[in-house]
Amino acid sequence: MSHVHETSGSAANRVKALVATLEAAGVLTERDLDASVESFLERAQPANGARIIARAWVDPSFRERLLADGNAAVEELGVDLSHWAPVKLRVVANEPGNHNLIVCTLCSCYPIALLGPSPTWYKSDAYRARAVRDPRGVLAEFGTQIADEVAITVWDSTAEVRYLVLPQRPADTEAASEDALRALVTRNGMIGTALL
Repeated sequence: MSHVHETSGSAANRVKALVATLEAAGVLTERDLDASVESFLERAQPANGARIIARAWVDPSFRERLLADGNAAVEELGVDLSHWAPVKLRVVANEPGNHNLIVCTLCSCYPIALLGPSPTWYKSDAYRARAVRDPRGVLAEFGTQIADEVAITVWDSTAEVRYLVLPQRPADTEAASEDALRALVTRNGMIGTALL
């Protein structure tokens, strides 16, 4: 599967043409398609990712499995990535000496099932270009200051591979329940543009 970048205008025109063809063939109506997309997106929420991150923080063996095979590990929690797109999920862990940042330089590939619909800034040309060239500067614009001695690794999503950041567990949360930890996880933390 190739990673094709098209302008949003040409993609929108192709979608309109496809919908018109499907309607003319009596396969579905635009209303059917809208309902299907709404149903699809109802299951795509940052709460899915937060549940996975919190589990990794409290269960070291799950954390190991998550880092080794993201798809299999999230399935353990009932999140099936196969119906979203046939992609490999790679989870990368922030560590004291390394911070991870996710981008898709060609378009906006993103783990929708775990993070919900992608934010506008993630799809912007500025973020996509600058995250690779100046990740520290981009993070600073989000208010995220990374110490000079901490390396920043930028992961470029593709049509075949999606990335998810496993943030470091916040300090002083040793006594927190898994549910309480879920509430600390943010979408931007799972992209790498925020610290938790």
